Amino acid sequence: RGPRAPRAAAVLLLASVALACGRQEPPPLPTPTPEAHRAEIMAWRQWRHAELMRPDGWLTLVGLYWLPVGTASFGTAPEADLRLQAAAAPALVGTFEHADGRVSFRPAPGVRVLQGPPDGTTGSADAGASEVGGREARLLPAEGLEIWPAPEGGDAPLLQVGSVSFFVIERDGRLALRVRDADSPVRRSFAGVDSYPVSLRWRLPARFVAHEPPRTIRVPSVLGTVHDTDSPASVQFTIDGVTYTLDLWKDSDDPVNFFTAFGDATNGDTTYGGGRFLWVDAPDEYGRTVVDFNKAYNPPCVFTPFATCPLPPKDNRLPVRVEAGEKKFGEH
Repeated sequence: RGPRAPRAAAVLLLASVALACGRQEPPPLPTPTPEAHRAEIMAWRQWRHAELMRPDGWLTLVGLYWLPVGTASFGTAPEADLRLQAAAAPALVGTFEHADGRVSFRPAPGVRVLQGPPDGTTGSADAGASEVGGREARLLPAEGLEIWPAPEGGDAPLLQVGSVSFFVIERDGRLALRVRDADSPVRRSFAGVDSYPVSLRWRLPARFVAHEPPRTIRVPSVLGTVHDTDSPASVQFTIDGVTYTLDLWKDSDDPVNFFTAFGDATNGDTTYGGGRFLWVDAPDEYGRTVVDFNKAYNPPCVFTPFATCPLPPKDNRLPVRVEAGEKKFGEH
């Protein structure tokens, strides 16, 4: 993602109608100068760096624990059932109770746990703050509260102790505890992600091809699971005279533009072996858009082993080297 102009969701339908009706030859797509393009990509990289450095960004993810049925203690003590890796957290933060698909949490005696609003906020505040996820928080009562199931249309309540925040998520029918630490060593030491030089060669005019009806594609994940996902369209472009296609899908994070995960021949060499992510703007009225691989970026699992990243579908693996966008980070 990144800063971009909003587009109406209906533009995809308009594009399909325009193409079907044989509209006159469209005007050429505008192409920025190398200087303007470089400025755009550098602004995007600054935005990307700021997003990663947020106190609730992916650099803060320090734990993903599958919640067992029954009682489970949570803290930094070696004997904790769910052992927290955060230097400043208490030995025992509290206890989870998981039964019949419901989860409650009770803080340990004397431990000050803050509760944020269950309104979709899933961030953590910096250590010592009186807010959770940037919203006013209140002290969790000693008797605790139920934190799952989540309210309809929202996320589970966000809880915080010091710089650590945690909340329940559901993955493939299983419940897990996701934990962030705004003071994580990865965030403290982060100096940015190396990238290929900006190049207009990798800003490619593309054609939107709507799937009528939407096509079901199988999207694997780093957890070894595979999800059937609706793909409303694909995008076609050429590299060195050869046409390639990437299937696109929607992401709950963005209601308008389109997301994809792709692989290429740099994976495992100069880029992450599992592929990279890319956002594609909705098409114009003629069914045209741009695929700018200069904005290809690493999935969250490059920065933390506790993310649940999708991987490229089998048809989204390009047999060419896409030498644009973000490179490897750390050991990945």
